[in-house]
Amino acid sequence: MFVCVTVSVGCDDGRPVLVEASGRVLLQGQGVTAGSVTFHPDSGNEFQGDSPSSQLQLDGSFRMKTFPWGEGVAVGRYRATLSAPLAARLGLPEYADPAKSPLQLEVTLEGLRGYVIELPGAAGGQSGQTGKP
Repeated sequence: MFVCVTVSVGCDDGRPVLVEASGRVLLQGQGVTAGSVTFHPDSGNEFQGDSPSSQLQLDGSFRMKTFPWGEGVAVGRYRATLSAPLAARLGLPEYADPAKSPLQLEVTLEGLRGYVIELPGAAGGQSGQTGKP
């Protein structure tokens, strides 16, 4: 039987320890749909494998998965992006680029539940704010 030795490193087979990451993407208080959200790991994160992602549901909700490992994300800091077609449709092309997206977040061992990504309105609102439960 193979056992993980530490939480921060994961298992020797490269499998990361995953914690829940879920929430909603909102624009002017309404759920954003017809797209996806991706978390790009910070260069200082222990796990640098695949970027977790999720399709947005009809209410704007998401539940992140790290393929091929399963539901959840590895602990660490991330920059979130929207799928390019969604960002373009919303007039927020920078939100599709991991180098330009203002959406930054940190996932702890407790996970990330009910996390809200509030996008700026078309009238030139503030840059995206995150973290409201």
